[in-house]
Amino acid sequence: MGICDPALRNALRTLKLSGMLDTLDARLAQTRNGDFGHLEFLQALCEDEIARRESAALTRRIRRAKFEEQATFESFDFSANPKLPAAILRDLALRWLDAGESVILYGPVGVGKTHVAQALGHAVARRGGDVRFAKTSRMLADLAGGHADRS
Repeated sequence: MGICDPALRNALRTLKLSGMLDTLDARLAQTRNGDFGHLEFLQALCEDEIARRESAALTRRIRRAKFEEQATFESFDFSANPKLPAAILRDLALRWLDAGESVILYGPVGVGKTHVAQALGHAVARRGGDVRFAKTSRMLADLAGGHADRS
C-alpha cells in the first residue's frame, strides 16, 4: 500500500488506468519533493498511462503476428551474405513500410528470408501496424485445409 488514498486507487482500477496506478506513488513523491507542480504531476501520470497502453498494444500486435523469433535488421548478419547489401535492404524496407504493401520473399534456403520477413514485421508493429507472419509451407497448408473443408 502506498501513500495514496484507497478510494483513488479503486477509481483508477475501475477506469482501467493501471499505468497511472503503477506510477502514482512515485509521481506523488516527486510532487511532494517539489519536482512537479500540479499540472506537471497530471501530465506525467497521463504520459505513464499512454506509455503503458502503447507497450501493451505493441505486445499484442507482436503476439498476433505469430513471429517465430525476435528478429530485427540490427540483429541480421549481413556479412553472411555479401550479395545482400545492408543499405539497400534497409532503404527498401523503409519504402515498403511507408507504402503499406504486402511482401513475399523467395529465394534459396539459408539466405535470411525468414529473418528479413520477421524484421520487416517487427518494424511495422513498432510503427503501430498489424502484421501476420507465415512461412509459405504453413500458408499453403492452411489454404489446402480451407479448400478441403470449403471454408
